Amino acid sequence: MPHATQHADAAAGVAAAELDTALRGGPFHVALRAAIAARGLPLQRVQHHLSRHGVRVGVTSLSYWQQGARRPQRPESLRAVRALEEILQLPEESLIRLLADTGPATGSGRPAARSYRSVQEASEVLHRLLGDLGAPLDGGLHTLGHHERVRIGARRELLGRESHHIVRAHRDGVDRFVAVHHGDPGCAPERMAVHALENCRTGRVRLHPATGILVAELLFDTRLRAGDTFLFRYAVEDGTAGVCREYVRGHGPAGGQYALQVRFDARALPVRCHRFVQHSPAAPRGGRQDLPLSRRHHSVHLVEPRVRSGMPGIAWDWE
Repeated sequence: MPHATQHADAAAGVAAAELDTALRGGPFHVALRAAIAARGLPLQRVQHHLSRHGVRVGVTSLSYWQQGARRPQRPESLRAVRALEEILQLPEESLIRLLADTGPATGSGRPAARSYRSVQEASEVLHRLLGDLGAPLDGGLHTLGHHERVRIGARRELLGRESHHIVRAHRDGVDRFVAVHHGDPGCAPERMAVHALENCRTGRVRLHPATGILVAELLFDTRLRAGDTFLFRYAVEDGTAGVCREYVRGHGPAGGQYALQVRFDARALPVRCHRFVQHSPAAPRGGRQDLPLSRRHHSVHLVEPRVRSGMPGIAWDWE
């Protein structure tokens, strides 16, 4: 029956396209409905799979969720949503992110992801701060290598980070780099500190408490010519927010090697860690890979041999 096969393939293609669109733009109930339809599972089978994950949700609740009549909000319901991402073979955080975009805090122990609106606001704030410093979006530097060390404290907070950059100028006259630090929700940029560690000194600093953004000039004391390379290190001391559960590095144009190391205080070690990549702040996460925690050095790391546009990161779970 070739015609039947062709119709089935076409229907599957349409379902997959609808699912992809819904996961990117939401809302939650549309994405959930599209995911269930794409997998061809009746709600009774979905409920059965959830029970095997140790989560109890009624068929009526599932029906309300996919109709938009109710939204998952209780901790048990949010556990079900995370289980649904696995059952329906969706990227991790893809459904939870849609809840965070339009709903209240998840109440699941993991803070809601920054919503699309807050990401847009932060982007607008960042452009204003960069404009205040007279810093163009293209700073005249290509990254050849970037090694970043992140420290997590005994209270499970983001204590700070250190960055070691290797750059090459692609135009004459470059004499600075503008560092951006976006703290965790609830942070206080006015209590943070920027330290120039090697081959640079701190210039002007601008911050925006409402979004947790800090922008700082790092001055080279030399003017690079096109083709010149330069190495410098700086650090940002934070420690002003609550529990930290991930670190994400946003990249612009493609560049050189990027290495991220997260080191935990010996008194507060996570139970598991994994890496991921996100193509944009509003996109689903993919590329999940478990990372072993070094018991001697209390750290995990990732290495991107050549950075592509996107946002690599490391996330971890506390007990």
